[in-house]
Amino acid sequence: MNKDAKIYIAGHRGLVGSAIKRKLEQNGYQRLVYRTSKELDLRNQQAVEDFFQTENPEYVFLAAAKVGGIHANNSYPANFIYDNLIMQTNVIHAAFRHGVKKLLFLGSSCIYPKFAPQPMKEDDLLTGILEPTNESYAIAKIAGIKMCQAYNRQYGTNFICAMPTNLYGPYDNFDLENSHVVPALLRKFHEAKVQIKATVTVWGTGKPKREFLHVNDLADACHFLMQHYQDNEIINIGTGKELSIRELAQMVKEVVNYQGEIVFDTSMPDGTPRKLLEVFKINRLGWQSKISLKEGIKQTYQWYISQMNF
Repeated sequence: MNKDAKIYIAGHRGLVGSAIKRKLEQNGYQRLVYRTSKELDLRNQQAVEDFFQTENPEYVFLAAAKVGGIHANNSYPANFIYDNLIMQTNVIHAAFRHGVKKLLFLGSSCIYPKFAPQPMKEDDLLTGILEPTNESYAIAKIAGIKMCQAYNRQYGTNFICAMPTNLYGPYDNFDLENSHVVPALLRKFHEAKVQIKATVTVWGTGKPKREFLHVNDLADACHFLMQHYQDNEIINIGTGKELSIRELAQMVKEVVNYQGEIVFDTSMPDGTPRKLLEVFKINRLGWQSKISLKEGIKQTYQWYISQMNF
């Protein structure tokens, strides 16, 4: 992927796409193309076809997706399966039709079975039932993986599929109804601190364990894979480290400097018990995460505070 290559970033304003955009700009790539969802509705097949016909990108980072936390996934399963299926299908097919040299499709660790052995290896895909709360999103992502692999086999395309673990960082969604756990906790603890609340309520028992990757590390990994990975099989991106939601809540509490107590609402769902990725494959290629969780949460909190001051 030469510095003068024309590169399309689908979803450039989201958490992942914006990090990829920053990474490529920092590395001297100047021919980046992107559109907002208002300018280009990826659910519209003809609009996507017209975009590829006009721009003719050589490389594609497919980071556009409808994403959300456990509440959003559980509440709007039809939206999650429809929007993700149709967006990724249109982009992947257009990339094939217009001779894209390489496409990176971003999946998610939720593609793996609910009770997969830990840590989860790439070949654990489709070996068991999925977590019901985000099944629609997971099935859409699995379909995207299989579509890329099918096009590679039938047409000789170079479409690679990366599965990141739970992400957080600047430009995340901090909406309490639809956000992921890290931004939700940061906002909850910050508001409780400002309002001098005695307690902060966290969903579930606090026992499930999760792995978290700073989105800047993910962007670094995506750039690395575009340069060094050619395989038809999926590849995990993560830290290889996990902690409980209880430990995470305590870490966020310390970063925010909240002085009250944490209360766990055990009537709310926990989700998957563990979600740790096996990252031996990408580590062996020469990539490892660099940003520690506490440092990353500090950076994300500072970004959140800066946005509130606008």
